[in-house]
Amino acid sequence: MALGNGTRKRVDPHRWPGVYGYSSNTRRVDGKPDVCYYITYKVDGRKIWEKVGWKGEGYSPQTADELRSERVKKARHGNTVKTQKEIRQEERQRNRTVDEIAEAYFKNRDTGRQSVKIDKGRYENHVSPILGKLTPRKLTPLDAQKVETQMQGLSAASIWGALEMLRRVINFGVYSNLCERLPFKIKMPKRDNEVVEYLKPKQLECLFGVLDKWPSRDVVRMLRLAMLTGMRRGEIYKLRDEDLHFEQALIVLQKPKGGQTVSIPMSGPVSKLFMRQLEWRDMTSPGSPYVFPGRGGAQRVNSSAVNRIKEEAKLPKNFRIFHGLRHHYAVTLANSGEFSLDMIGELLTHKDRDMTKRYGQFLPDTKKKASERAASLIMKR
Repeated sequence: MALGNGTRKRVDPHRWPGVYGYSSNTRRVDGKPDVCYYITYKVDGRKIWEKVGWKGEGYSPQTADELRSERVKKARHGNTVKTQKEIRQEERQRNRTVDEIAEAYFKNRDTGRQSVKIDKGRYENHVSPILGKLTPRKLTPLDAQKVETQMQGLSAASIWGALEMLRRVINFGVYSNLCERLPFKIKMPKRDNEVVEYLKPKQLECLFGVLDKWPSRDVVRMLRLAMLTGMRRGEIYKLRDEDLHFEQALIVLQKPKGGQTVSIPMSGPVSKLFMRQLEWRDMTSPGSPYVFPGRGGAQRVNSSAVNRIKEEAKLPKNFRIFHGLRHHYAVTLANSGEFSLDMIGELLTHKDRDMTKRYGQFLPDTKKKASERAASLIMKR
């Protein structure tokens, strides 16, 4: 059986119909030119050529014919027929590197938002240099630990944030069919979740003094809303007219941090605040659907004025004003002794009760009663 150099020719049309081959000018096996085998068949009237492999790799006309028979059988019964090249391409699509998945992940996010900038910085600084060129399929628990090892000396929260970004990116890859699921769970370090930011009476008084005189009243109303409801910054930015139900005294939070749409009560002062804001909004950004619109009536993504307010009120540098006011709202409820932790968790839309436990330290009456009762039981004779 002589095959032309570089030209596909039938190997044997009687024994192996549809099997072709050609001799290489450069590859040799057993002192002779190596032969590359191909098969051809039709799918939906379209002629397909598929490379099978080289004789030097162990392929033969017989194995090529068997592969062709499989393809023809599938096509005849209406099954999807994929060539080895298509299978490899699909495999490549489902086996992207961590960096490639991360690029797709951040492409779908608003990189102008501060939280997204922080997430991207964590990924680029701590995850990408170590794991970016690997595929999730090749990752091991030891690889994930390398990120933590390289970050030794940083806070537990920083290490947790970097590993959380790795976890989010890979989960996105699995959901988007860009990679396979990890065969192990990423071990997350313990972080201090008990830090509670709240304002002392003098600090609160200073803040109120600044808010009373601040010229940008829409920003003032955002901060007062956070203080009166415990709403997150993103939830305030996303508020639309249809989310305010004045008759039912409810505020609907569309897909908050917890995931599912929920509603929280609208108190009388909050209702009046919204009325004033909507009146102001209709004069300054007519037609905008957002309660607190940003530039051009679009959804707000940031507010530099809140940091200037924080500075003017001489609040601590580590006090995150929106997040801190949310904490202050919860601490105020807990410190009153009139609300259970479960109720506080409901108002904060916590999905995990552990998130609310941090406020237990501000339940003085409850703890005092428990302490007194314990002492009386112990001292009984």
